[in-house]
Amino acid sequence: MKIVEPRITVVGTPWRELVFLELSTDDGLTGVGEVRMVNKTETLVACIEELARRYVIGADPFDVERLAWNVQRAEYGRPGEVTQSTLAAFDVACWDLMGQALGVPVWKLLGGCFRRRVPAYANGWYQAEREPAAIARLATGVVDKGYRALKLDPFGAASAELPAADRRRAEAIIRSVRDAVGPDVEILIEMHGRFTPATAVRVAVMLEPYDPEWIEEPVPPENAAALARVRAATRIPIATGERAHTIADIREFVEGGLADVVQTDLTHFGGFLAMKCLAGWADAHYLLMAPHNVCGPVGTMANVHFAVATRNYKILEHFNDFADSWVHDLVDYSPRVAAEDGCFGLPDRPGLGVRLNHEVCRAHPRTGGRIKLFEEGWERRAGQT
Repeated sequence: MKIVEPRITVVGTPWRELVFLELSTDDGLTGVGEVRMVNKTETLVACIEELARRYVIGADPFDVERLAWNVQRAEYGRPGEVTQSTLAAFDVACWDLMGQALGVPVWKLLGGCFRRRVPAYANGWYQAEREPAAIARLATGVVDKGYRALKLDPFGAASAELPAADRRRAEAIIRSVRDAVGPDVEILIEMHGRFTPATAVRVAVMLEPYDPEWIEEPVPPENAAALARVRAATRIPIATGERAHTIADIREFVEGGLADVVQTDLTHFGGFLAMKCLAGWADAHYLLMAPHNVCGPVGTMANVHFAVATRNYKILEHFNDFADSWVHDLVDYSPRVAAEDGCFGLPDRPGLGVRLNHEVCRAHPRTGGRIKLFEEGWERRAGQT
């Protein structure tokens, strides 16, 4: 079996663009992968096109180790966000092809079934003014859909510091959400790497009474010493890693005991092969995986397969019930969170088990949509181009 043709499809939403890659083989199979690139869609598409010609067309989809080496080492330049996202698109589509060729779901190839239910947390649900009562009402709606965990960034467009009035507002939002959802629903606090260590510590101490499940990227993600200052000052677990693209990027944070939850993004970290390597290494440090996921249905399904087969998996991020819910229609069998337990179920179809609906994709052409986290009103996720 050889790969003979790549096909790229880009779907636009008001705040993100979803890049789908289909790889077709000489025996009639088609595998699919997906990346939601962070504000660099055209760059990603160009890299996919260039490296597909070099390393993918004519290759056996089972040879994912060689594929990863080609992209990460044979190219000589250091792997980063663009190349690792490109590799992830190739890798996931190849595993989809392997599963189809063998007639089994991808999770059976990744280690088999460790869990039959994959817990999910909601994101993208707080599309409202930063007013405590309004956000609390939306949080109640999240729980009504069955979710047992939800994440939010209550800090507006803050950068570096958070003035006293904004601190009080953020605290009021979290207090209102906690009052609305009760003590048993997990609240995850997204900080988007906004703050200096001093500000992050002040905010973390302020939020401790509301028992957040974690604080996420309290400081910019490059500096382990800065995160160490936050680590030493709070009892709240710390999650980080969504902007790491190789094990080397996150090594210092893991080995230094600075992270409790590893959030690398499967679609920016090189795909299944790299994530299984990382999960094993994180498990040696007794850390849990909670991958960042802003994908549509294909990337989300890939994450579900990874979760099923990974022992130290905590929870999966999910936007698609709240932001651009129509993206479920982009495929024939979209992964859904069950209302009865807030979990994804066990996939049972060969490969990833999803196929693109190109007619629906064509109805949503490119928008140039991107996220602008340091502009007021970004939470509404509307018209950010």
